[in-house]
Order: sequence, then structure tokens, then C-alpha cells
Amino acid sequence: MAPTPSTAAAAIAHRPPSIRCLQWGSTESTNSRAAPTDGLRRDNHWFSSYPGPVRPSLIALVAIVSFAAVPPAHATSVPDARVADSRQVIVVEAPRWSSTEGTLTAFEKRRGKWTITQPTVRAQLGYGGLVRGDKRRQGTGTVPTGVFDILRGFGRKDDPGTSLKYVRVDRNDAWTYNPRVPSTYNVFQTVDRSWNSYGGYVEKLWDMGDQYDYVAILDYNLPQGPITTGAKGVRRSSTSPDTSRGGGIFLHVDNGNKTAGCIAVKKKVMRNLMKWLDPKKDPVIVIRVT
Repeated sequence: MAPTPSTAAAAIAHRPPSIRCLQWGSTESTNSRAAPTDGLRRDNHWFSSYPGPVRPSLIALVAIVSFAAVPPAHATSVPDARVADSRQVIVVEAPRWSSTEGTLTAFEKRRGKWTITQPTVRAQLGYGGLVRGDKRRQGTGTVPTGVFDILRGFGRKDDPGTSLKYVRVDRNDAWTYNPRVPSTYNVFQTVDRSWNSYGGYVEKLWDMGDQYDYVAILDYNLPQGPITTGAKGVRRSSTSPDTSRGGGIFLHVDNGNKTAGCIAVKKKVMRNLMKWLDPKKDPVIVIRVT
């Protein structure tokens, strides 16, 4: 659907440094699978550590995103505000905190002017609606609102041509978020093991279905600091995130169901977004209630 010619002010205020993004299984997600991988997928730059402190300009960010009508021939609208240093912005909006569906629009700043690169489409949201990012709790099925960096990608399918660092997942890959094991909370795992002791606090990425064909990782509650591989191949973070907030908040493919905290769009849209996203343009996602 095309953007409505209206003006909406979105104040995305202070984002605590600990807030970052992901989404999966029982903590926050829903479906995925992959195939054999090559050496590139184990590039240490992809998973050896998550980024350090969030850019100061985003921590203190107050983004006013307004939509101004443009000539009818364009049948669209453009953002009339800066979002920190970013030149690529995805805006996800919902009419109410209880909404389980919303819209997604993507913008890019070119030669000083914002243009729409992905016209507004329907987006599936969490079964629990939305909540302020710093108030979110694990297992609530809520989408955190705020401004989050778009970090890197993974998927069951081959790299769609994204500039993001991308991993094609296989049957050994998992995402762990057991609050009783803080060092592995919200960590991508590559070792071949059952993870039975984690119960529902793990997502076997290959088993999640086609919703994980293409996934963009959002910077919500990720561990800060180095991640190292230790005993039995388990990857652990030296600094654990908040184990009460949940994790695995992603932008991924819509499988027809509400998510457990992610944003989901049709596969063609998701593939196009992955091809468009460029880390050199500091992509961010703005999630808000209108």
C-alpha cells in the first residue's frame, strides 16, 4: 500500500547502550533452514564478536520522521528528517501498541534527498504487539520499538547479493538464549550438538522453515564485547546482555503467522531489502507506534 499523505512525528528517544536486536524460537522468532556451506561462512569477522558500543549519535538520537506528500505522479512520500548518520532507513509503523500487523517502508538518502526504495508493504509483527525497547521482556511476543542498527544477515538460501556480512546456515547452526547460561545468551552457535539441556531456549535455525530463508539481524540486546569458542565448541560472550529482555529480534520472511517479536515481510520484499542494505550507509530500522 502507498504511504498516506500525512505528517507523523516520531520521537525515538534515548536508547540504552544495552538495547540491540534479534529474534527467534522461544525467546523471539519462528522458522529457518539451510544447506552445505563453504569456508566463507565461517569468516571470523561475521561471528567472532558483535560491534562494540553503539554509535553515540544513535544512543542520543531523537529522530523526527515525518512524511510529506509529494506530487501525485509519484504516489509516494519521503522522510523529511535525518536519522543520525544513516543513509538507509527502514521505517516500521503500527497504529496501536496492541497491533500485530503494521507497515514497512524503506528510504535512502541520495544527494541530500530522501527517496523511497521500498514502497510501503504490510508487515507481520509479534503476537504480543509492541512495547518500548527498554521495557521488553522475554517470552512476551512483543516487538521492541526504537531505532536499531541493521548488523548482518544469514539465511537458509545462498547469499542474495547483500553487502552485509552473510552466513548461509546449516543443520548445525543454532541461536541460544537460555537465561540460566548468560554467556551464551543471544549468541549464534555453529557446533553440532543437541542443546537438549537448553529446552525451549534454543532455535535450530535450519529447522525454522522458510521464514529464515533471508534474515537481517537487528541490534537488540546483543552481547557487547568479544565472543570466543570454548569447550565442546560452544561460543560464549565475555559480557552478557540482559537475560530478561529476550533476543533474536530479526527482520525476516513472512510465513503467514504472527512472529514472536520480529518483523516479517513477503519473501520477494525481504530478498530485495537484503540486496539493498549496505553497511557503508549505516542502515537502521525505526520501529514506532503512530
